[in-house]
Amino acid sequence: MEQKKILLVEDNPDDEELTILALQESKLLNEIVVVHDGVEALDYLFGRGPYAGRDLSMQPQVILLDLKLPRLSGLDVLRQLRADHRTRLLPVVVLTSSSEEEDIVRSYELGANSYVRKPVEFHQFVDAVQRLGLYWLLMNQCPLCDG
Repeated sequence: MEQKKILLVEDNPDDEELTILALQESKLLNEIVVVHDGVEALDYLFGRGPYAGRDLSMQPQVILLDLKLPRLSGLDVLRQLRADHRTRLLPVVVLTSSSEEEDIVRSYELGANSYVRKPVEFHQFVDAVQRLGLYWLLMNQCPLCDG
């Protein structure tokens, strides 16, 4: 059986490293696929560009999506995911530093399953990511996810 994957869409190298570290400290052994902008995220999910030929039946268990991304924003990624029948039910957790009410409302309007503001303090950040990982990978049931 293929291992359940996490898709991390994050352009900040420090936040990427902290997120991976927090998930690993949770003893979650899931593969973490990292992409660094919105276009790369869609390429991965739809098997385009460098990901052409990827088995699209093996979708991530959860997508951790930053909003402020280069080339294509997280909101635009979310909009395209929800518009396509192949990805509209994938769990998407917006994991961002934005606490703007407009970003929160728009994320939920576009179909985000959760909105989590990245804590600034290191230990709070690690705790938040660990809790996200445990919930979305061990407790949540996803209808389209591999595994």
